[in-house]
Amino acid sequence: MTGPEAAQSFRLAYVPGATPGKWARIWQERVPEVPLALIQVLAAEAADFVRDREADAALLRLPTPGTGLHAIPLYTETTVVVVPKDHLLAAADEVTPEDLADELLLHPLDDTLDWDQPPGQPALERPATTADAIQLVAAGVGLLVIPQSLARLHHRRDLTYRPATDLPQSRVALSWLEDETTDLMEQFIGIVRGRTVNSTRGRQPAPTSTKRTKSSKQKPAPGRATGRRGSGAAGGSQRRKPRRRS
Repeated sequence: MTGPEAAQSFRLAYVPGATPGKWARIWQERVPEVPLALIQVLAAEAADFVRDREADAALLRLPTPGTGLHAIPLYTETTVVVVPKDHLLAAADEVTPEDLADELLLHPLDDTLDWDQPPGQPALERPATTADAIQLVAAGVGLLVIPQSLARLHHRRDLTYRPATDLPQSRVALSWLEDETTDLMEQFIGIVRGRTVNSTRGRQPAPTSTKRTKSSKQKPAPGRATGRRGSGAAGGSQRRKPRRRS
């Protein structure tokens, strides 16, 4: 890669729970001349981080507030219920909203699920963060419904989680400014979408060589003369004898 973009880095913001490691390794293999800077940001700040040009792109959770951003949905996470290991729901294969009807559900201010009110009984106060809510679950105050990646991120030995059905799910997307799809951005989009290194998207076809090789030289057809008329195989000319006059 040449030009001004060759000397700069590509800055990728990502929210808690997102895992850009695999894509970062592929980037290093394919674009080693451009460093990839990974920046962890809060879920509520990810979109503005891109708008303020503090990152070239972000792995964030949908929906994104405001406008002016492209977004490619990448995957949808499993929603889980975090419970103490000795809770009755820890023995369930999956949890339904009806199972939570009589439980106190914590609803942190940084909640990443697109709902107004979780099922169950609301707590008197909303915890400031998901990490704070995890501490309250461990203390036996209530239960917590979050994406599975966040349950793994905040794993504790005294807690477990179970898949939840019929509840909102979190979608993770790659987002960047609408009017700034640079060559580096196209490179990262290709990596995220699984394009191979030999993908022709955005590339010009290789020019066809017009240079002849030795094997491509045209050979004369069998029996065709290559020298003077009547020339023999050894290249010598054969002269006819003159006729005698009668």
